[in-house]
Amino acid sequence: MDKFAAMHAFVQVVEANGFAAAARHMGLSRSAVNKLVITLETELGVKLLQRSTRKVTVTATGNAFYERCLGILADLEEAELAASQAQATPIGPLRINAPMTFGTLHLGPVLADFMVQYPGVQVQLTLEDRFIDPLAEGFDLTLRVAQPKPSPQGVVHELAKLKCSLCAAPSYLSKQGIPQTVSELNDHSCLAYGELSRRHEWVLTNAQGEQRVTVTGALCSNNGEVLRDAAVRGLGIVLLPRFIVQKSLERGELKEIGLDSQPRTLSLWVIYPTNRHLSTKVQLLTDFLQQRFGSAFAPNRIE
Repeated sequence: MDKFAAMHAFVQVVEANGFAAAARHMGLSRSAVNKLVITLETELGVKLLQRSTRKVTVTATGNAFYERCLGILADLEEAELAASQAQATPIGPLRINAPMTFGTLHLGPVLADFMVQYPGVQVQLTLEDRFIDPLAEGFDLTLRVAQPKPSPQGVVHELAKLKCSLCAAPSYLSKQGIPQTVSELNDHSCLAYGELSRRHEWVLTNAQGEQRVTVTGALCSNNGEVLRDAAVRGLGIVLLPRFIVQKSLERGELKEIGLDSQPRTLSLWVIYPTNRHLSTKVQLLTDFLQQRFGSAFAPNRIE
C-alpha cells in the first residue's frame, strides 16, 4: 500500500465531506478513493469514517488522525520541493494556535506581513484561550503567554518578555481605597483569569522573592479583554499583561496600583513539534516573530 496516497485520499474525503467530491478533486474514481481509505483503515486496525447512504462522518479517532495527516503531508510536500529544488521559498499550509486577545491585538497584523513576504504559505490561525495540547491537536506552531509544560516531543522557545500591570478604574479606587500591600488585596474585588470553581492566585515579586495571594472577586473569565472591560467599569482590580491594558491606562480609564511588590514579568513562548524543527515554514515564521515581538515587547518599552 502507498500509505501517503491513502492518507491523502482520507484527507480529501474529510475535507470534501464525501467520496464523490474527493474523487473528482483527485481525478480518480469513487471506488478507487474508497479502496485507498479502506486499505488504510485495515492497516491501522481502526475505523476512521462512519459511512451511510447519505453522508460520511469522521470518527473521533479519524479526526485525530486527520489532524496528524495534515502535518505529515505538508512536511512531505515541502521535503519533495526542497529535494527537487523546485521552490526556493516556503509554500503550503501552516496551522497556528494562539491566545485570543494577543492574536487579535498583535499577531494578526504580523502574520499578514509574513504572508505578504511569503505568498506561497497558507495560514490557518485558530485563536482560543483554552489550554490545549498543541502536539496532539496537530498545530505546526503554537503561541502561549503561560509557561508551557516541557515535552520531549516539542520545542519550546521564548520570544519576548511581557510586562504586567496591576490596575483598576479611578472610580473603584475612590470608593474602595488604594491597596498599599499585597495582603490588602484580600479586602478587594479582584477580577481573575480562570474559572469560578478554581482557586485564583496572583504572584507578585519584591527584593525578598515571590509573594502569592489568593484573590476573589465579582468576575472571573478566561479572556483578558473581558477582565479589562470589567475593570474599566469599576468592578474591581485586574492583573493583566500591559499589551491588554496599555490603551486604557493612557486614556485614564484605568490607574496603575503601586504595591510593596510588583507583578512578575511573563514570557511569550512559541511551541512546535520536534518533527517541525527543520520545517522551512516554521523556522522562518519563528525567526519573523522573534524579530517583530522581541523588540516590540522589550521590558523598557511601552507594550
